[in-house]
Amino acid sequence: MVVGTDVVGAAGKANRFGIARRELVLGCLALMVSGCASRRKVVEAPSPPPPFQLAPELRRQRVAYYGTEEPGTIVVNVSERFLYFVEEDGMATRYGVAVGEEGLTFKGRAKIGRKAEWPSWTPTANMIKRKPHLAKYAAGVPGGENNPLGARALYLYRNGRDTMFRIHGTNEPWLIGTAVSNGCIRLTNEDIIDLYERTPTGAPVLVI
Repeated sequence: MVVGTDVVGAAGKANRFGIARRELVLGCLALMVSGCASRRKVVEAPSPPPPFQLAPELRRQRVAYYGTEEPGTIVVNVSERFLYFVEEDGMATRYGVAVGEEGLTFKGRAKIGRKAEWPSWTPTANMIKRKPHLAKYAAGVPGGENNPLGARALYLYRNGRDTMFRIHGTNEPWLIGTAVSNGCIRLTNEDIIDLYERTPTGAPVLVI
């Protein structure tokens, strides 16, 4: 009986030792796994920047027009940074614009001599003289999203000749409301497309 008891006791101890060993091994594995999990970094994709929004006063809107120009006329007020498309019944659609730097803005009357969708752009000799870094574009820039004329262009003519000034879109909409261009009038691409559809070739333009 004593021998049997010893055998049973020895077996029980071995069994308990085996269970304890398994628990220790499993515990170590769990600790190793949790350690790896704690060191794993979750990399989140960067959020895209929010779309650019114009200030409320620069957004396209219908307003009362108190001038004397006929419906269908484009009126650009350089100091206000607004372009007006004159409509019937004393109203106009007003667009926020960027205008030319001091001394570079076209003034007076002209007509839309031609129109272009996604126009190409070539800096003039005077532009390159004022801003030598533009020389790298002397061969021209094809139309597209990276073109500084944007989605559309209306070309200002006087007495049948190109004035070299344009009303056009831009790939830098955050500059609307400022005086930064080489003399041309810039609108957002959305606004120039709207104006382009409204304006036929030959439409009168007044820049004040």
